[in-house]
Amino acid sequence: MASSFSRLVRFVPKSNPSKIFIGEPVDANVDVGLALYDGKDVQVKRFTGSSILAPGQATEEVESIKTVLSPLAQEEVGTIRCIGLNYVSHAKEMNLALPDLPTVFLKPSTALGNPWPEPCYLPKITQKDNTGDYESELAVIIGKTAKNVSEEDALDYVLGYTTANDISSRTSQTNQSQWCFSKGFDGACPLGPVVASTSIVPDPSKLQIKGSLNGNVVQNCGLTDMIFTVPQLISFLSQGTTLPAGTVIITGTPPGVGAAKKPSPQFIKEGDEFRVSLEPYIGTLITQFKNE
Repeated sequence: MASSFSRLVRFVPKSNPSKIFIGEPVDANVDVGLALYDGKDVQVKRFTGSSILAPGQATEEVESIKTVLSPLAQEEVGTIRCIGLNYVSHAKEMNLALPDLPTVFLKPSTALGNPWPEPCYLPKITQKDNTGDYESELAVIIGKTAKNVSEEDALDYVLGYTTANDISSRTSQTNQSQWCFSKGFDGACPLGPVVASTSIVPDPSKLQIKGSLNGNVVQNCGLTDMIFTVPQLISFLSQGTTLPAGTVIITGTPPGVGAAKKPSPQFIKEGDEFRVSLEPYIGTLITQFKNE
């Protein structure tokens, strides 16, 4: 898709906390998530639109971010399409064979979560045995209706890329053959804060993803390790199925998930902080956890 932006954020401005704006960071190199966490003033050039799906054009009005939000609102995403077991090295750490077809599950729109400072609440069912887990992921945002798309044309339907955390309840996951319940709790898909357009990320396989738990790097992998590429996933998911603009596809996690840690699993708990970083251009998604 032709883009009118390089990087977009959806945010509440300091000047009027009752409003939500769309805009592009003035500093093209700023990591918005980290800068806000560190208390820095992040300035954004406002766009005329009210949604990243129709951002309009840049204006000369500059606002400072009070609170950064998920790039999309719940009513814009429909159902979040999710891919499991999509990194060669992650399949190896889980002692699983490489899949012949993408493993697909769904998250409802209510699973969408905002970046820090909004917390992610661990459900009571997850607290029973403390098996909540993190998963660093690349998220693809579809910018125009896609159906029966070829792999060759797939990237023409992409609005941009952002970071996601596919938060899971592992006991619930292993107790069922379907994963929608164990990964679909409220807020179980924090997203954002920055959407990088295809104009600056023409090839997502060249990105590097990193996940850090309480300051310790636990996931670090190039997207060249993906089993199914972004074009392959878009094409597969669109077969016989309409993917409306606003559809979010999260593309799987690299090795290092808590459930696979040796000699014992390393699960998330109240008070923990997890960061997903995608470089270059996209930056850091920070999530802090509280108990429901």
